[in-house]
Amino acid sequence: MKERVTLTLDTDVLNQVDRKINGHEIKNRSHAVELLLMKAMGKHVPSKAVILAGGKGTRLRPITYETPKALLPIHDKTLTEHLFDLFKKYDIRDIIMAVGHQRDKIMKFYEDGSKFGVKLTYVKEKEPLGTAGPIRAARKLLTEPFIVSNGDELKNINLEEMYKFHKSNKALVTIALTTVSDPSLYGVAKLSGPKILEFVEKPKKEDAPSKLINSGFYIFEPEVIDYIPKGFSMSEKDIFPKLAAEGKLFGYPFSGQWFDTGNIKRYERALKEWRDIK
Repeated sequence: MKERVTLTLDTDVLNQVDRKINGHEIKNRSHAVELLLMKAMGKHVPSKAVILAGGKGTRLRPITYETPKALLPIHDKTLTEHLFDLFKKYDIRDIIMAVGHQRDKIMKFYEDGSKFGVKLTYVKEKEPLGTAGPIRAARKLLTEPFIVSNGDELKNINLEEMYKFHKSNKALVTIALTTVSDPSLYGVAKLSGPKILEFVEKPKKEDAPSKLINSGFYIFEPEVIDYIPKGFSMSEKDIFPKLAAEGKLFGYPFSGQWFDTGNIKRYERALKEWRDIK
């Protein structure tokens, strides 16, 4: 939510503000002032994150018959603890976790998050809510820009750079895009500059519009919650196409680590190749 304000500034200060406008990263005077204020207040990243950890992990069976995905071990830590490490690196400690399948085990292990250096609030899914439904359920807690992450991936992203990109483009949602050698197994981003036009699902390798795929990591503006219907809803199908049509969906390509742990083969690769966040 944005509000219009009137400022009275010294002419020299205003000239310095105007010199920062380049028409690309900083588009106009009000945008320049907003970014300068954010920097002055130390607000380089959102203060809250949502972790989507409600899935059943069917492709990881038989492991997930007894162990929920959020508690899978990776290098003497649980999968979710590695996400905590990413957030804590940027001093993001207020985390909302959406839990469904085997939620009692997850909540018993993480409790209020204090022993992991974070503050946890839970959205309890009595019925599956998809990738967007839990965000709507937490709307009272999400009044400023926030991060959303799938709970079954390992990633190392420069969140300050991503947030700067997000604000510079005045995006409603920015999706972190990672590069893969074979995009035929994923939804592939079709871009016009930084704007995402659509995702092409599992194209033939030679027909893929790019090698950039959705990494399951996003920055949302709170206005996006108004796009989410009640009950079960998928961001990928119900929300992102609408935002793309309005020119408000952007893609941030990053070169940091990314591992999908969604099946046994990918989980094994992550165990071998993931480098812990320091």
